[in-house]
Amino acid sequence: MTETAAAEEATARWSDELRAHGRRVTKQRLAVLRAVDAAPHSVADDVVVGVRRELPDISLQSIYVVLADLTETGLLRKIETPDSPARYETRVNDNHHHAICTGCGRIEDVDCAVGHAPCLTPGNTHGMTIQIADVLYRGLCTDCAAAAAS
Repeated sequence: MTETAAAEEATARWSDELRAHGRRVTKQRLAVLRAVDAAPHSVADDVVVGVRRELPDISLQSIYVVLADLTETGLLRKIETPDSPARYETRVNDNHHHAICTGCGRIEDVDCAVGHAPCLTPGNTHGMTIQIADVLYRGLCTDCAAAAAS
């Protein structure tokens, strides 16, 4: 599949999902989705830069409102890591986790350890039906480990 075809497919899927959640398909929402999709695990400031390449006159407030709305509807996933602003990604609904390098802050996706949601089974659910388990792995990436060794 060409890059253009993949982008058109993603836009069509996002448009359908927006409509399914009762949201209008707007150039602002699509621009935010494209910016986050192009740079997974982006902080809001990075999303602003990406969106403004496409929509130079969009306000900062508008981007924050769209990020919150898309997170609420489930089209974006908000990742909250220690010592970092919130990050966003378009990879949703698959119960994956994240590994963060404590040296450089790089974040990588980690697929579910068991293969079904939730990946971890708690000892006590307190009567809740557990749907998602968020796990954050922390350690050194190979680049930071190599730098520390030299």
